[in-house]
Amino acid sequence: MPEEKPVNASTHPVLVRAGSAETLQDGATSLITLLADSDRTHGALTANRATLREGSPGAPAHFHTAMTEMFFVLGGSLRVLLGDRIVTLETGDFVTVPPRLTHAFAPARGEEADVLVVFTPGRDRFDYYRLLERVYRGEATVEDIKAGSERYDNHYSASPLWQAELAGD
Repeated sequence: MPEEKPVNASTHPVLVRAGSAETLQDGATSLITLLADSDRTHGALTANRATLREGSPGAPAHFHTAMTEMFFVLGGSLRVLLGDRIVTLETGDFVTVPPRLTHAFAPARGEEADVLVVFTPGRDRFDYYRLLERVYRGEATVEDIKAGSERYDNHYSASPLWQAELAGD
């Protein structure tokens, strides 16, 4: 039998079956399903699915220096901080967040949110999500997250507007 040659990710599709996707729990009320990291997409994008149950704190205020982050709401309702304003996305809504814009997200009050999240260009972020799960399990610390901010291009920032929004929950 001839030896198989490696597939060039830039000329072949990336297929992820639902049953084989890795799912992580990064909090009591949220799951992250890993779809495609940059190594599989030849750097084009990174994609995951965020499942946020009612009351989930979502992601705190942060920004990325080199990536655009996109949110497409598959189901439910999602609050998103976009710099100095908060918008609510409903099922079927889509938003892009350019590099350096502080943003955060959580389900709308009394709602759940099922969201496709895509980053472009791609960056190896799956280890970041695995780190979040280890922090949730008590196997790593917030300091470990801070130490990886450059590697994962995830930089936390203060947002009094977002803090006030979450305080109303």
